Amino acid sequence: MTHDATGTRAERAGILKETAKEIRLLILDMIHTANSGHPGGSLSAADIMTALHFDIMRTDPANPRWPDRDRVLLSKGHACPVLYACLAKRGYFDLKELKTLRRFESILQGHPIHKTPGVDMTTGSLGHGLSIGVGMALEGRLSKKDFQVYVVLGDGELNEGLVWEAAMAANKFGLSNLVAIVDRNGLQMDGPCETVMPMGDIAAKFAAFGWTTMEIDGHDMEQILGALDTARDHKGGPVCIVARTVKGKGVSYMENICEWHGKCPNNEQFCCALDEIKGA
Repeated sequence: MTHDATGTRAERAGILKETAKEIRLLILDMIHTANSGHPGGSLSAADIMTALHFDIMRTDPANPRWPDRDRVLLSKGHACPVLYACLAKRGYFDLKELKTLRRFESILQGHPIHKTPGVDMTTGSLGHGLSIGVGMALEGRLSKKDFQVYVVLGDGELNEGLVWEAAMAANKFGLSNLVAIVDRNGLQMDGPCETVMPMGDIAAKFAAFGWTTMEIDGHDMEQILGALDTARDHKGGPVCIVARTVKGKGVSYMENICEWHGKCPNNEQFCCALDEIKGA
């Protein structure tokens, strides 16, 4: 079974905007319930992940290991609430499981684990996702399958040298079935990315490694769909989409505030956040 998009891009974007609201509400609820988690980077990636799971990717929730499925690797694994919310809404597991985030023996741990239905990569230390994505894309070519591999990276994890080794390999092997999406929210755990380790022009860096690059507003659903549609149809090697985003997007008191990288809202803050998203 595939999950094919229908309608004009504007119509698709309109539906996805509402879905992204639901995803943000689920993110906040599960983090508040767990009293632990990473809201900032989960909320910044919500629009990107919504577009992938509810429009772009060919998947089958009834058959999570379908060999022909598209893959998504959340390399910034601490932002797993956004992945879990999308998987639950798509029917990979019951929504009630979201209440078990980070509990002992839950299928929803603080970083994605492969045993969770719909999770394609166990995520540990940052920086490994793109290398694993290169391997998966090569496997697709060798097995003569046409699935796409999408790797969602944080801009902070681009500090890791492993990312750039993978970028070289992806170009060398001409992996047209590999798409990297950089969640460029500008903040990491210790502060602004440009203070911790300046990365400069990320799109230009990937282009220098032989990738086709695009820069978009990572909260404009039509731009997201346009970039992902183009990347899916591209046949000239790997594609990198640099998505400019806002950490904590959708909750005004969290937006662009570094401390919300890994902080749980209290009861009053939680209620305010829900009201703000619902009213948006």
